Amino acid sequence: MAVPDVTALLDDLDRDGYAIRPSVLDAGEVEALRATLAPLLESTPTGRNPFEGYRTRRVYSPLAKTRALDDLVLSPWLEELANRLLGPHTLSSVLAIEIGPGEVAQPIHHDDGAYPLPRPHPEVVFNTMWALDDFTAGNGATVVHPGSHRWDSPHPPAGAEPVPAVMPAGSVLVWPGSTVHGGGANHTDQPRLGLVIEYVAGWLRQHENIQASIPVDTARHLPGRLQELIGYHLYPDFLGFVDGRHPRKVLDHPIAEPDPSQVGTGSTQ
Repeated sequence: MAVPDVTALLDDLDRDGYAIRPSVLDAGEVEALRATLAPLLESTPTGRNPFEGYRTRRVYSPLAKTRALDDLVLSPWLEELANRLLGPHTLSSVLAIEIGPGEVAQPIHHDDGAYPLPRPHPEVVFNTMWALDDFTAGNGATVVHPGSHRWDSPHPPAGAEPVPAVMPAGSVLVWPGSTVHGGGANHTDQPRLGLVIEYVAGWLRQHENIQASIPVDTARHLPGRLQELIGYHLYPDFLGFVDGRHPRKVLDHPIAEPDPSQVGTGSTQ
C-alpha cells in the first residue's frame, strides 16, 4: 500500500471538501479485496429503499465476517488523518457497496446529517471510499459537491453541480462528513464495487453498531487498536465505561452473570 501525505490531504479537504489519491492499493491488493468480498456479495440482496438503491448490494458488517480488511482499517496514515480531523475516534461504518447496472443516482446527503449539529461546525465524521473497480462518470462513481463542506445549508444553491469522483481501481476518495455527495447512476452493463471505511468522533454514536455486530469471542482476538475502533474504548475521560471499567477489560474479564436461583425469588406476600 502506498502512503498518502496526510498534510497534503488535509489541505485538499480544507480547500475542496474532498480529495482523491490514485494507486494507494496495487493490483494484487485490489484483487485480494475483491476475492474476499465476492462470496459476501453473492449472499447479499439488493437494497430496500432509494437510499440503499434497489439495484445496489451493500455488505454491512464485513468486520464480523472476515479478517481480510483488518490491515486496511488499521492503516497508520488513516489513523493519523482521523486523529487530526476528529481527535479521539471510532469506526462509524465499514461496508462494501456494489452499484449494479441500471441503478439511479442516490439522493445526495452529508454523512454528519444524522447528528443535530448546526452548520458550520468542527468535523465529527470523515469517510473514505476505496475503488475496487474503475470509477467512471457512467458506472456510478461517487459524486461530490466541491466546497459544500463550507455551505451554511446542506441543500445545494442554485447552479451548484456535483462532480463525479473519477478514479482508477486502487484509488481512495476521502471527504469530511459535512461534504454533500451521493452514489452516482450506473448507465453501464457492469457493477461498480467500492469499500467504505468511515470514522466518527469518539463522543458520538456510530452509524453502525459495529461493537454489537461482532461476537465477543471474535472481538476478544482482534488487535487491540481494532478493539478500540469498534467500540471497546473510553472517550476522555470516562465516556463509555462498562461496570466502572475500561470496556476492553470486559473482553478478558466478563461481568458475572446473575445466579438464576437468586433471580425472582422475592416473596409476593
